Amino acid sequence: MGGGQISDIDAIQDMLDSVITNNQKQVDNYQKSPSEKRPKLLGFFVGQVMKLSNGKANPTLLNELLIRTLDNTG
Repeated sequence: MGGGQISDIDAIQDMLDSVITNNQKQVDNYQKSPSEKRPKLLGFFVGQVMKLSNGKANPTLLNELLIRTLDNTG
């Protein structure tokens, strides 16, 4: 199996949705936090998606989707 970077938006979003569904407490913490603390909290979600993707999710794309999804959830 070859291993390139995953840049498929739908694939990354699916992993992200799974992480969000399974970590609602962290989502709540993120959304209740002041904006200056949010970047640090994003690391948890990035780590979980990277774990699911075996480290292959495109980090730039992941961060964009993550912020958009978390800011519109709830």
